[in-house]
Amino acid sequence: MQDVTLILLGAGRSSRFKLPVKKQWLWSGDAPVWLNLVSSFEKIYNFKKIVIVSSEIDILAMSKFSNHQFIVGGSTRQESLKRGLSVVDTPFVLVSDIARCCLDREMVERVIELREVGASVVPTLKPTDTLYLNSTPLNRDEVRIIQTPQLSCTTTLKRALDSTDREFTDDSSALSAVGGRVIFTEGSRDAHKLTTVDDLSRMSCLKRPSRRPLVGFGVDIHPFESGKRMYLCGVEIESPFGFKAHSDGDVAIHAVIDALLGASGIGDIGELFPDTSSRYRDIRSTELLKEVHSLLKSFGYLVGNIDITIIAERPKLMRYKRMMRFNLADILDLTPNLINIKATTSEKLGWIGRGEGVAVEAVATLYYYDWTAK
Repeated sequence: MQDVTLILLGAGRSSRFKLPVKKQWLWSGDAPVWLNLVSSFEKIYNFKKIVIVSSEIDILAMSKFSNHQFIVGGSTRQESLKRGLSVVDTPFVLVSDIARCCLDREMVERVIELREVGASVVPTLKPTDTLYLNSTPLNRDEVRIIQTPQLSCTTTLKRALDSTDREFTDDSSALSAVGGRVIFTEGSRDAHKLTTVDDLSRMSCLKRPSRRPLVGFGVDIHPFESGKRMYLCGVEIESPFGFKAHSDGDVAIHAVIDALLGASGIGDIGELFPDTSSRYRDIRSTELLKEVHSLLKSFGYLVGNIDITIIAERPKLMRYKRMMRFNLADILDLTPNLINIKATTSEKLGWIGRGEGVAVEAVATLYYYDWTAK
């Protein structure tokens, strides 16, 4: 009987993690942390549905990896949970944080097996250190460390969250506040939560990221438009015409962006920066490239190298190629030798040969950020 839905919460900004990559996008082998966690849960129990709550930009990438249901989270854990619960139709819901990325199978099974007993089933640990509340020592036998995943009666949890404006740090606290019965079960020392960089040493389930190169190809074409400034690779080109486009039309950067997105498998430039949005009207394409580069870093990717071929009958580009190379290298945090720019003509053939526009092809490589070498 499929009576349990799994909700995984990961809409936080990883502000305490202090690495360029979000913790849910640390790579273990060839998979990010969040995807490894989904796979681990699937091996433990046959959930009716798995709901992943994250940010809108994370979901853009996550949805390319998995066919589970994605929900855009809120500004707090509680708001994210409420949004996830809105699509749950099973009697029970199991909620866990993506940051608790190493599962103890036996602990998860203990939690699920007790689902009929109380409104909430919670794995806990007994503290081993002496505890104080302000200046008063506590009896540690009466104190518990709360972990996830936590299993709840779905209707009771929804009612608990809807009945108050208080912010709760976990599900059991909300259920307890409305009189729900909370059942404790044995937790696991292996189910540690990834909060800071120092926690990585305790994540025994994580492997070193794969060193495989990821290769992407991008191509873009733009016709000329009189009276508009021309930019290629972010460098202004002396010309009586620019490119007809929603943005500044930097056809070279557009091809590079598509190559980078292709290597990451995230999509294409139109998905991230639709030409129907007024936000991107006449925007400098260097700003788009900076945004893509920042996004890729947060998803755990490092740029390896870029190779660009510009196909144009006019204007002549030889004197600009060095500036183009150094400009892109600066944006992408690369040494200039890792940016290669070639320019060729179409030998007077076709629309390019007639001097009606420019085409650019680009190849990019990415590597996974090696968090083990931090």
